[in-house]
Amino acid sequence: MTMRKLLAPMAALLLLAGSAHAANVKVFVGGAFTPPTRVVSADFSAKTKNTVEIVSDTTGNIQKRLRAGEKADVVIVTQGALDALIKEKLADANRADLATALIGVGIHKSAKAPDISTPDAFKASLLAAKSVAYVSPAAGGTSGTYFEGLLQKFGIADAMKPKTVYETQGSEVAEAVATGKAELGITFGAEMLPNKDVTVAGYLPDSIQLPTIYSGAITASPGDAKAAQDFLASLQTPAASAAMTKAGLEPLKK
Repeated sequence: MTMRKLLAPMAALLLLAGSAHAANVKVFVGGAFTPPTRVVSADFSAKTKNTVEIVSDTTGNIQKRLRAGEKADVVIVTQGALDALIKEKLADANRADLATALIGVGIHKSAKAPDISTPDAFKASLLAAKSVAYVSPAAGGTSGTYFEGLLQKFGIADAMKPKTVYETQGSEVAEAVATGKAELGITFGAEMLPNKDVTVAGYLPDSIQLPTIYSGAITASPGDAKAAQDFLASLQTPAASAAMTKAGLEPLKK
């Protein structure tokens, strides 16, 4: 047997051994944190050869999916939702608090920005708008659930119903504004910034804002615990913080 014939099976075995270490990390991620997750995952895959499968959904739907037994390796949702998943033993208790998201007001890039400088000004701008899009509370969206409650507090819920455009994710809210389906879009700024036809006119005034912390953890039954842990660690690097800032999120100081 020639040396080439001897080396061929050895090379094949080495290739198989190398591929055996590659893992697919499935990530459930809340809409507002999706943009930086995509950036980090691309770098992570290039460095580790592991693949990352990103499933973006509302925080509420992610909770439902995990409770229904759907499998994932890493989960990134709002802090309160992750606390609940940890309590239910659906996620590991060693969580990482990553960044804060703020609710913003999106307009078409060619439109004039409304006055949202004070709660009263924001209320007046909502009443003056022909249509307003936000994530339906029925879809489990954090921002939409909060905003609908805010309309109740303002006493304008009934007046807003005829002009409401419900969507199921923040990215769809942005698209509604981009296509003219809605004049204003109310969701986390990070979900609107990726849409080139939408401008974030500003964020809700501090007194009615909902600063929302997004946190990550390994699920209770990851397919590859080490790969999942490595990915979670990659979300806590300076490069990840830069991606969060670019996405309109405020990284939490480590």
